[in-house]
Amino acid sequence: MKTDITIVGGGLAGSMAAALLGRAGRDVIVVDPHEVVPTDFRCEKLEHGHIDLLAETGLADHVIESATRTDMLWIARFGRLVDKMPFTQYAMAYEGLVGSMRRQIPATVPIVRCWATGFQTSPDRQTIQLSNGDTIETRLVILATGLNWSLRESLGVERELVSPCHSITIGFDLKRVDGADFAFPALQYNPEGIGNRVAYITLFHIGSTLRANLFLYQPLKSPLVAAFRTDPDAALRRLLPGLARLIGETVVQGPIKVRPTDLYRMRHVEQPGVVMIGDAFATPCPATGTGTLKVFNDVSQLCNRYIPEWLASPGMVVDKIAAFYADPIKTASDTVAIEKAFALRRISTDPSLYWALQRWLRFVVRLGRWTMRSMTSTPRHVVDRVPVGAETRAIARPDGAATQV
Repeated sequence: MKTDITIVGGGLAGSMAAALLGRAGRDVIVVDPHEVVPTDFRCEKLEHGHIDLLAETGLADHVIESATRTDMLWIARFGRLVDKMPFTQYAMAYEGLVGSMRRQIPATVPIVRCWATGFQTSPDRQTIQLSNGDTIETRLVILATGLNWSLRESLGVERELVSPCHSITIGFDLKRVDGADFAFPALQYNPEGIGNRVAYITLFHIGSTLRANLFLYQPLKSPLVAAFRTDPDAALRRLLPGLARLIGETVVQGPIKVRPTDLYRMRHVEQPGVVMIGDAFATPCPATGTGTLKVFNDVSQLCNRYIPEWLASPGMVVDKIAAFYADPIKTASDTVAIEKAFALRRISTDPSLYWALQRWLRFVVRLGRWTMRSMTSTPRHVVDRVPVGAETRAIARPDGAATQV
């Protein structure tokens, strides 16, 4: 097989790249073994920056058409409500998000259902070996393999571990013990203190199910994480004792999903004919909400700006590839992701006076904003949970992806 572009990996980044390049009429092949998107505990909602960027690509309406939309976020701490802020988000399971993106790939784009097992690269054309014995000759390889390390290792790139087990994400479903509905459309509850090293818990609806994502800074084998596996209800009460006073007595439903995140970035990536996007290049912290935005920025810049330039001239030399990694939009996105990862951990765990004051300042400011908004705003109808229609623009959260109070 011969083509101009081969995308290795059919997750979120690879599927978005295939959709954009296929719609642009590019000669592209996707290599991914999974006809059905595997279930994975990853991105479960899209917010303001995500939707804005998707809207620019023309993919937003289709990607979020099966999502659950909320238009207001409640923020709480110490068992009390601190703010009700206008904030639009769209929630769906990761496999639903990727499936929606895959449906935007034109039928003209071939998808090879096998594994890529190795490469031979050069400044002109690349050869990819496949697990079915075939090969693909291509000008450019887009590595969108997520956390899979084997193919990157075969290229001789190095993985720089920035922060091992930087955070832990625990996902589960919740229901009220009395069977009643929850009063809030979506809720972010921040911890009462820093002793348990919790960032926050976010509660949101996917359909009729209330989904919970808990972010904390613990070793993977810590007693707190182990307790969540064995008795999640008791563990949740211990970590966030004021939560039940606000939302009612609850019981954890379904499987407990635990995802540790190592922060890393790749080094020596400037190689002819191969470019890495998304988690294949660097991992963000899920607690900051920057990961999906980083993926969308990578794919948008690569497919809309660099690939048209690269294909307009012969070869796929190192200088072409290096230009993408130096792109100011990409580098700014990568920088924000890593800075937010460490800032959120510090404000959630650092006992120093400076960070203690920061926590209290945010609490007071947030409470003051809600008080002023309540006094000055006119009542309006808020649609709590509605099917997604043509509306795709989301309201920006003033404090960024994770609103600590």
